[in-house]
Amino acid sequence: MKKQSLDRAMSLFERFKSERISEDDLNQAEKKAGNLNERMDDFKLLIAMCKDAFSGKYNLSKWNLSVIVGTIIYVISPVDAIPDIIPVLGWVDDVAIVSYAISKLSEEIANYKLWKNVDSQA
Repeated sequence: MKKQSLDRAMSLFERFKSERISEDDLNQAEKKAGNLNERMDDFKLLIAMCKDAFSGKYNLSKWNLSVIVGTIIYVISPVDAIPDIIPVLGWVDDVAIVSYAISKLSEEIANYKLWKNVDSQA
């Protein structure tokens, strides 16, 4: 069952990577971030990266941006591998997707944190 849920989560994530994201989606994502426990700060970082990319402040490759958008949409979508209405268990797949995105974007995240630190000192 666990492998089946993870396979379904990855399939949905791949589909969501081609979706568009709105300001409302980003606001909804910020509200849901608290449900991600140990991945909350990582998820908030992805939201910040997305906002800075959309505003033109930070340059992300299309692939990296698609990973971030797919992750955010997956977390806010009512359609995922384990429905969020199931207490605690419903967020396990969301945490897994955020963890996957963080691992794929580790170099970009390091660059973003450097940029953010320099930008905030300017």
